[in-house]
Amino acid sequence: MYLYDNFDQTITQQRIGEFRDQVQRRLKGELTEEQFRPLRLMNGLYLQLHAYMLRVAVPYGTLSVVQLHKLADIATKYDRGYAHFTTRQNIQYNWIKLEQMPDLLAELGSVEMHGNQTSGNCIRNVTADQFSGVAGDEIDDPRVASEVIRQWSTFHPEFAWLPRKFKIAVTGAAHDRAAIQFHDIGLQIVRNEASEVGYRVFVGGGMGRTPVIATEVRAFLPKDELLSYLEAILRVYNRYGRRDNMYKARIKILVRELGAEEFIRQVEEEWQASDRALVNLPPAEEDRVRKFFADPPYEKIAVPVAAFEDARKNDKAFARWVATNVHTHKVPGYGAVTISLKPPGGIPGDATDKQMHAVADLAEKYSFSEVRVTHVQNLVLPYVKLADLHAVWQALGKIGFADANIGLVSDIIACPGLDYCALANARSIPIAQQISERFADLDRQHDIGPLQIKISGCINACGHHHAGHIGILGVDKAGVEFYQITLGGAADENAAIGTLIGAGFSGDDILGAVEKVIDTYLELRQSGETFIDAYRRVGAAPFKEKLYGRR
Repeated sequence: MYLYDNFDQTITQQRIGEFRDQVQRRLKGELTEEQFRPLRLMNGLYLQLHAYMLRVAVPYGTLSVVQLHKLADIATKYDRGYAHFTTRQNIQYNWIKLEQMPDLLAELGSVEMHGNQTSGNCIRNVTADQFSGVAGDEIDDPRVASEVIRQWSTFHPEFAWLPRKFKIAVTGAAHDRAAIQFHDIGLQIVRNEASEVGYRVFVGGGMGRTPVIATEVRAFLPKDELLSYLEAILRVYNRYGRRDNMYKARIKILVRELGAEEFIRQVEEEWQASDRALVNLPPAEEDRVRKFFADPPYEKIAVPVAAFEDARKNDKAFARWVATNVHTHKVPGYGAVTISLKPPGGIPGDATDKQMHAVADLAEKYSFSEVRVTHVQNLVLPYVKLADLHAVWQALGKIGFADANIGLVSDIIACPGLDYCALANARSIPIAQQISERFADLDRQHDIGPLQIKISGCINACGHHHAGHIGILGVDKAGVEFYQITLGGAADENAAIGTLIGAGFSGDDILGAVEKVIDTYLELRQSGETFIDAYRRVGAAPFKEKLYGRR
C-alpha cells in the first residue's frame, strides 16, 4: 500500500497545526460558528444533531493494521468505543469534542491519516473496487490511478472551491464494484482494439434529489493522458457550474443543461488547448506509485487445498459463509474475505474498538497486514490462504462478524439518518435493524438470493436508495416519518435508478411492505432468477398490486 513521502507528511502536519490554532480561536470566541464552519469542514469535522462528527479519509478503502489499530484507539479515547464505516470507504466518529480535535488529528497524522477534503466543495476521497489488485477479472489495479488522483487533487489550488462537492471512483474490471456511474467522474479501466490500457470515462452521475446515471464522455482515454483530461473536465465545471443555487450546482446538472454533446465538445476543446505534457504524470512517476501496490509475497499453493475442501464438506455453516463471503482470488490457493458488519439487529457499518482491534490482528496474521473498506459498509481481508479460511471464520464468529450474508437481504446499506444527521427527515438505522431481524434466518436469506436493500433518511441519498434493488427513502409528512419504496435500482455496470412504486408507508408498516415485496418476488420468480432479474422481466405492476391492491 502507499506510504507517505516527505511532501505528504509535511502538508498533513501543517494542516494539523493550522487547525489547532483555528480551534483555539473558536473556543475563545474569536471566531463565530459561521466563520469556523468552512475551516472545520475542510478538516472533515461536521456539527451533527448531538455532537461533532469527524470523517476520516481512507483513500480507495485501503488500511494497514497499524492504521486500523489506531482508529480503534481513537474510538476508545475520543468517541464512545465505536466507529462507523461509510459508503465512501471512509470512517466516521459521531461523538467528538471540539477541544480534543487537534490532538485527535495529530494521532491520525502519526499513522498517515487525516480528515482533509472529506467535506467541502472540493474533490473528495477517491473510491475504488474493494478487490483491487486481487480480482481475477480486472485489467489493471485501480489503486494506482486512485493514488495518482489523490496526490493530484489534494489541495489543488484551482479546485479547492468548486461549485459543489466532487466525487471520483475507479474500477479495474468490466463488472463494476465501485458504482462508477453514480459519481461525478467514473473511470473504468479498459483495453482498446490494440490491447492498450486506458480509461472509459463517465461524467455527471449522482444521487440526491436529482438522481442521474453518468454520461459516457470518452470510450477510450489513453492511460498517460488521465490527469490532463480530468483537469479539462474540472475546468469546464468550475467555469460554468452553478454557484448561485446549491441544488443545481453539481456537475450532473451542468451536463444536463448543456447537453452531453456540447459538454463533451467543451471538455475536448479545453483539453486540446491545455499544456497536457505539463499536467500528465511522467511514466517514471507512475512506475514509482505502482511499486507501492506490488503483489505481496504469495506462496505457491497447489489446489485443491485439502484442508479447505474438508472443512467446507464437513461444516455446513462454514460452507455457506464461503459461498457468500469469500471472493475468487487471482492467485490459486487464496481467497478475498468480506467481513460482514451487518449482524441481525446491528447498525450497518458500525464496529466497536474491540472488533476493530480483532480484525487488525486477523489481518496481521492472515492477510499480509492489510484491510479494505467497501462502499457497502463492510470490510475485506484481501489475501487469505484457503487453508486459513476456517480459522478466520471461527475468529470472526467470536466478535460477531461471521454472518454469511454478503449480497443478501440483511446486507443493508443505511445512512445514519435522524438518529445523528441534522439533515435527515427520518430514521434509517431502526428500519435497517428491523429488516435484518425479520430476515435473520440464513436459510431464508439464501433462498431469497442476491438482493440489495439501501435506506436513506432524506433526499440527499447518503444510503444510496436510488441504486437499491429495493430502495427505501425516509420522508417527513407533517412531522411524521414515512418511507417510500423504489424498486429496480442497481449500481453495477447495468446501472439503473429505482422506480418509485407508490405512496409511502408509516414506520410501523414499512417492514411489512418490504416483506410483501420479497414474497411477491418469491411467488413470481423463475428457476435461478434473482430479484433484480425478475423485476426487470415483470416490471413494477405485480409489486404495486400486492402492496396497494388493483387500481
